[in-house]
Amino acid sequence: MKFYILASGSKGNATLVESRGYLLLIDAGLTKTRLKETFAKTPYLMEQVQAVLFTHEHSDHAMGKDFFPEEIRYASKGTMAVLQGNLLTPYESIYFQHIKVTPLAISHDARNPLGFVIEDGVSSLVYMTDTGYISEKNIELMKNKHHYILESNHNVKMLLQTNRSQDLKVRILGDSGHLSNEDSAMFFSEMLGENTKSVYLAHISEEANTPELALETYQKVLRKRRLLTSKFKVELTQQYDVVIGGD
Repeated sequence: MKFYILASGSKGNATLVESRGYLLLIDAGLTKTRLKETFAKTPYLMEQVQAVLFTHEHSDHAMGKDFFPEEIRYASKGTMAVLQGNLLTPYESIYFQHIKVTPLAISHDARNPLGFVIEDGVSSLVYMTDTGYISEKNIELMKNKHHYILESNHNVKMLLQTNRSQDLKVRILGDSGHLSNEDSAMFFSEMLGENTKSVYLAHISEEANTPELALETYQKVLRKRRLLTSKFKVELTQQYDVVIGGD
């Protein structure tokens, strides 16, 4: 399994997953021009995508929904109120040829938002952004996977110092908001196992975080818990450039 994080952040999100020639896209939160530009940095074309999984209906994840046929779009019941396509039910696995996808219910201020565990019989990928916390049920299903794309959205101190409204700050910090660097690192420390090869820090805020701070926080938390080893790598995603990962 290989994946291409085409864009990650508040200005748009999209990740392409490839396994044995099958192309699965997670979110399409970019304009058509930007999607084509990012696909041009991969070996593939937008038109080759065989299924698109949407995490939720917010524009930075779903604005490009109409660039793909309805029959290959998949989303939760709540997201389907905005997006037409095929129904995904939390914790009910679905197969795309040899690829098993298990949708996970997450906590965000959207209609039935989802994260995903993706397995192809050889390797596994967890994709989870836009969530205020990770439940014990989800942690159990996310444990000891090969690769993780996890939200590390903000530094709490930096968020509180922004010019954002108090209501927005409370929303981001709440259980239906976004994961801070510290919380993301702590949750990851409960999931990683012998199989774990990488974690990619995603949806990094441009105003309330920096990539360097997110990475530093992860390393600090994992080092403190004696879990920072050379067996896996901690990587950063980008808003405006493609990041490639996987086996």
